[in-house]
Amino acid sequence: MLTQPTIDILRKLRLQGLADAYLRQLQDPKINELTFEERFGLLVDHQWTERKNRQVTKLLRDARLKIQASPEDIDYEAPRQLDRSLIRQLLTGGWLTSHHNLLVTGRTGAGKTFMVCALATAACRQGFQVRYYRMSRLFQDILLAKGDGTYGKLANHLTKVDLLILDDWGLAPLGTAESRELLDILDDRVSLHATCLASQLPITLWHQHFADPTLADAILDRLIHRAYRLDIQGDSMRKMLASLPGTGKSDM
Repeated sequence: MLTQPTIDILRKLRLQGLADAYLRQLQDPKINELTFEERFGLLVDHQWTERKNRQVTKLLRDARLKIQASPEDIDYEAPRQLDRSLIRQLLTGGWLTSHHNLLVTGRTGAGKTFMVCALATAACRQGFQVRYYRMSRLFQDILLAKGDGTYGKLANHLTKVDLLILDDWGLAPLGTAESRELLDILDDRVSLHATCLASQLPITLWHQHFADPTLADAILDRLIHRAYRLDIQGDSMRKMLASLPGTGKSDM
């Protein structure tokens, strides 16, 4: 079979990585030094890597993370008393497989959002589906979905996504209606999927942030008892970085 028809067939089969690698092999004068098995192995490896990269790119796009953050950029040297051992454990993704939760607390600007987005990036790299929400936006989307008839689809996604991240937890009090919506979501997720919360409030103050104490009990029961806790200490990283010459604001 001629080269170009072969390339065309590979692309029609959606084997773009294989086609690109094959073209590069044809342009490499040393490629004939390899055996057929070695050349074929390189082609398959390239196709697999290209497909995994596309999958990760899609997962990251669907996650809608607030900021681009990678595990490699976590700053352990800043005065925040980060628990390296816990973070490294979380980066392995075991907590997602075992369906545990993660509660991240710390002062405003301490780097909570950066941390949860970095952990989310690690999760996407491992093939987990992630969805990031600020609490206010979550309830806005629920209200809109109920209005346009797409609530069933949204609720199904919120229930089944591997990792649901709720940022700015406790920034505004939760009324009874919002609490019921949240309880419905968490009740379907408990012990089946992982949920991550980021809050500037200490966990001891979460209960009083609900209008209905009974709903507060039910919600916190589903969140806290199967959760890792990561408390980020120190002053605002944004304030610290803004005070340095030649630096801009950051969410780290």
